[in-house]
Amino acid sequence: MSAEPQTLDTTITFLEMTVPQVKRYPLPLGVNAAILHAEKPQLAFYRFLQFQVGYPWKWEYRLRMDDETLASVIHADTTEIYVLYLDGAPAGFYEINRADPASIDLAYFGMMPHAAGRGLGRWLLSRAIEACWASEPERITVNTCTLDHPAALPLYQKLGFQPVRREDSTLRPLSKTDLHRLAEKGIVQG
Repeated sequence: MSAEPQTLDTTITFLEMTVPQVKRYPLPLGVNAAILHAEKPQLAFYRFLQFQVGYPWKWEYRLRMDDETLASVIHADTTEIYVLYLDGAPAGFYEINRADPASIDLAYFGMMPHAAGRGLGRWLLSRAIEACWASEPERITVNTCTLDHPAALPLYQKLGFQPVRREDSTLRPLSKTDLHRLAEKGIVQG
């Protein structure tokens, strides 16, 4: 068995949209889904969303935050979190950062594995984009990296985002110690 990598190299693509999208994607027929605003969600629930959506794609930044730091970020007046429910259970989320009223950031966007392949990606991203434009900013931004789902970048571009720059970076995947810490908090089954 090979040791866990200390760091992984990735390329981050930063994208922006300066004109609201014209096409509105509908909820696929026969799919029982809803999006609900999670106003100041419990930290454990937020970590659950981050882990379930992001673990396969090496999301780790927010999962490493201590309670105080995480609460200050996700409970800020400028942060909005919306949860996708599929057949009554959480299936994904998106998070909007409105700290800069002129440039709204779609900070996180993703779905859990059980929601994939059901035609929900375009619909959910379309709703996220509409929510970002609701305050009429000059632009909205998002970023993705080469460790994210391979459909992420093409989906962002299909819905109107344009790449503006790329940046090489590294990240440190969650270790067994990190996973045990999350398990102790009840986020993952250890």
